[in-house]
Amino acid sequence: MQYDVFNGDADGICALHQLRLSEPKPAAKLITGVKRDIRLLDRLLEKVVDGDEVTVLDISMDSNKDSLEKILSSGCSVFYVDHHFAGEIPPSASLSAHIDPSSDICASLIVDRLLEGRYRSWAVTAAFGDNLHDAARQAAKSLALNEEQISVLRELGELMNYNGYGSSPKDLHFTPEELYKAVRPFEDPLLFYNQSPVLAKLRTGFADDMESARQQEVENLGNVGRVFNFPAEPWSKRVAGVYSNEKAREKPDLAHALLVENGNGTYMASVRAPLERKKGADDLCRKFPTGGGRAAAAGINALPEDRLDEFLDSFKEVFST
Repeated sequence: MQYDVFNGDADGICALHQLRLSEPKPAAKLITGVKRDIRLLDRLLEKVVDGDEVTVLDISMDSNKDSLEKILSSGCSVFYVDHHFAGEIPPSASLSAHIDPSSDICASLIVDRLLEGRYRSWAVTAAFGDNLHDAARQAAKSLALNEEQISVLRELGELMNYNGYGSSPKDLHFTPEELYKAVRPFEDPLLFYNQSPVLAKLRTGFADDMESARQQEVENLGNVGRVFNFPAEPWSKRVAGVYSNEKAREKPDLAHALLVENGNGTYMASVRAPLERKKGADDLCRKFPTGGGRAAAAGINALPEDRLDEFLDSFKEVFST
């Protein structure tokens, strides 16, 4: 059996799409979830048997280390592509790991590297979705795209990324599996943009949610950064990632934190390091349970309310230099 395990945001979907355009595996079982569902390999523990093949894309190895080792010990082969902090990579001949935590890389760009640019326009789309605009434009140089086409890939990446955020799939306009299946028939993202009916719904939802987000107050922390507090509403979680990215681009010299009330005494936190020095976000978030990510962008799924002051103090300390 083949299992394809992927993050439900633009990067995970585009990374898998590139691989399956190159090597179709229509019978593969899809394992995915909202962007914050970071322990996806746990779902395989009761499923895999000796000889199964597992592809993992855009999922933190560090957060899934125990499950990965159990899957490998069961006799499975694992192909793993990711750009988050990995920790120590298990020494197994059955593991093919392609990990690059550099600040200007995403899983789709790693796949693009492995495929020698064969489906690069999807990697460009994913990079825009991950707020890696410079890397996206650099990769697009070989594609002879005009500025209008690049803008289309940027919007597409941001809309796909927007759809990945929520407490559960019911918060999303489309489940990640539904969005991947909508993408799957299209080799060219420009055709997907022009022909797929899903974009109209995403575009409308995005505009409405961003309008709600722009009504929220901001707490300015001087030359350190800005903090936004959002209520416990589905739109808040849907827009958390793209709004954080927008604010980061607006003030590239500042760090940003967006806190969304979970409604149970905890907050979901999205953190963006200053775009002018992309480091520290992962170190900050890993100080707290359910935290993780990469140097430029990270998050915490459930920050306890009684540790909020500690989080804000750490935020100031990490990004004060």
